[in-house]
Amino acid sequence: MATNDNTANSAYFQVVTLYDEADTKRLAEKLAAMALEGSVWLSGDLGAGKTTLTRYWLQALGHQGAIKSPTYTLVEPYQIKQKDGTFLAVYHADLYRLQDPEELSFIGFDEYLDEPSALIIIEWASRADSYLPPPVLFVDMVKDDKNKDSRQVLLRLSKVGQAFGFDLTALND
Repeated sequence: MATNDNTANSAYFQVVTLYDEADTKRLAEKLAAMALEGSVWLSGDLGAGKTTLTRYWLQALGHQGAIKSPTYTLVEPYQIKQKDGTFLAVYHADLYRLQDPEELSFIGFDEYLDEPSALIIIEWASRADSYLPPPVLFVDMVKDDKNKDSRQVLLRLSKVGQAFGFDLTALND
């Protein structure tokens, strides 16, 4: 995994190259260590690795069981027991099949967004960007045309993420 931290605002923007699945797992572990809360928007073409990154992220947060893709259910909820005995609420959403952003209100998606300290990881958030509040982090995954296993990942904290005090320089370690 290679991180480009040559930008002036590396605390808010990072470009990471993932050469294989082990790199994806390492990135997920670093994201888990950031203790993000709020929503994170994952974007990228089909097969770019969004679900794989999310699976490793959930495991790094401590989830022990099966991890189902929310492609047909829209949302998969997780209550992950933490070392201190509390539970971390994580919601993995995949909005690829969403026909209308208003569908989110019918399934009670607002409750996930309003839950204090919850992490909501949203694939294909652009399908409902007019409905959703701004995320704390944007993650854009791009497949490498020359190497099918390689991905370039652009991570950008939003103004909301910056206001929360999140910092992407931890990804450089």
